[in-house]
Amino acid sequence: MAGGKLSPRQKMINLMYLVFIAMMALNMSKEVLSAFGLMNEKLTASNTISTERNAAFMAGLADKVSEQPEKYTPLKEKADQISALSNEFNDYLESIKSGLLEGKDDPTDYESMDKGDELDEKFFKGGVLSGDAKAFMDNVSKYRDGVSAAIRTVKEVEPAVADDVDKTFSTNDVEDSEGVKKNWLKYNFEGFPLVASLTKLTQMQADVKTTESKVLSALLAGQQASELSFSNYEAIVVPDKTAFFSGEKFKGRIVLGRFDATLKPTKVTVNGKEQTEVTNGQIMLDFPAGNVGEREVKGELQFKEGDSTVTIPIKSSYAVIPKPNSAVISADKMNVVYRGVQNPMTISIPGVPSVNASAPGLKKRGGAGKYMMNVTTVKAREVNIKVSGKLPNGSSVSDTKKFRIKDIPRPVGTVRGEDGSIKMSKSGLQKASIGAILPDFDFDIKLKVTGFKFKVEGQPTINVRGGRLDSRAQSALRKAKRGSSVQVIDIKAQLTTNAGYKLKKISPVIVELTN
Repeated sequence: MAGGKLSPRQKMINLMYLVFIAMMALNMSKEVLSAFGLMNEKLTASNTISTERNAAFMAGLADKVSEQPEKYTPLKEKADQISALSNEFNDYLESIKSGLLEGKDDPTDYESMDKGDELDEKFFKGGVLSGDAKAFMDNVSKYRDGVSAAIRTVKEVEPAVADDVDKTFSTNDVEDSEGVKKNWLKYNFEGFPLVASLTKLTQMQADVKTTESKVLSALLAGQQASELSFSNYEAIVVPDKTAFFSGEKFKGRIVLGRFDATLKPTKVTVNGKEQTEVTNGQIMLDFPAGNVGEREVKGELQFKEGDSTVTIPIKSSYAVIPKPNSAVISADKMNVVYRGVQNPMTISIPGVPSVNASAPGLKKRGGAGKYMMNVTTVKAREVNIKVSGKLPNGSSVSDTKKFRIKDIPRPVGTVRGEDGSIKMSKSGLQKASIGAILPDFDFDIKLKVTGFKFKVEGQPTINVRGGRLDSRAQSALRKAKRGSSVQVIDIKAQLTTNAGYKLKKISPVIVELTN
């Protein structure tokens, strides 16, 4: 097209060809860019799965360390070392990718990532390797050399794994298609579209995950054969519940300590009878529970291992308890309920998770089986508490218990906290408070004195309001002689928590004056 003298028409045709070829190249470029972007997404998703798998392996190795520390601690230390190097290098690569995408409105617009200016500016400004480029090379070398050295000290890992790490993460100069040696970093990243460089960085992260997975998997390879031996399993009897009623059938299952859903024993014998039902590696049991008391489950499991038979003994026990036919009800304070106070109660039926209880003044409070009973307005001297519930097998059980109702005992009057006949000075009595108590009563309730009568020998009786001597009572007290008796009688009081409850008559207090 360029040879000889061309007519204007031919020049136009040639120009149209060039435009057409350029358009085709442009379309192909967009397709290639999108393909790189999709590859990057797939690699990223694969890396996420690999990270989860490696984390699960580390958790499993930690469990083995707790089971057998002497055997697995050295392997765990190497695994931690390699995992730390991998995580550190992976995070570094992720930070490079994040920096390259900074300022991009849409990180998935791969067709716009056709230039490599961001990375070239970061690594190859002025045609020489920048400080960031040297740091990148140093991080690759640090990861490669650290992982390779750690692998070569572990006898469970083949040396070929370390050789593969050295090769995969080599930073030696590379020959291009024309046989010219080029710097590894320039060969892989200089002048490439941004999306291609991002995909290469993600591929490096994938290589890190793959390397970590290879090493972690190899750490336990030398011990797998002994781990899978049937001699390391233990038979465990798992009852469906901890206790059974007389007449019920025992239901439960036997599982192996190292559970395997595909495992099926050659023969199972329990309490002298062969068991044949096996579901998901579990031997299902179904036989009469037996009489009340402690019952044993004995037998054996047999497995074929090579040309020999491995026998695993079965030994466990369970309790058979009588089937309940009555409720267990207890008042938390005593065996009666009192008017005027809240009586706490615990109501239950053995073997029944929840019950229903009903009686006048009975209300549920707090946790399971906790109730409060207030019989202040109940006129009768007895009250019946009805209890019902359902057993685990679906049958119902009920019972009724009778409780006596008592009034609060007769209170005792006090002066300065002392009751009965006491000695006191005039000045002490003048300042003292008049009170009332319920000695030896199991409920912690308070009484408030609202009034009383004050009697001094040879003087009229004085009615006093409240719980202290008023001016008239104090005047009468001053006229009393030394050695004479003063009476505090007809004390009126009420419950601080139930002012409407009528207390029994309160006993008086006799005070002998000492001056």
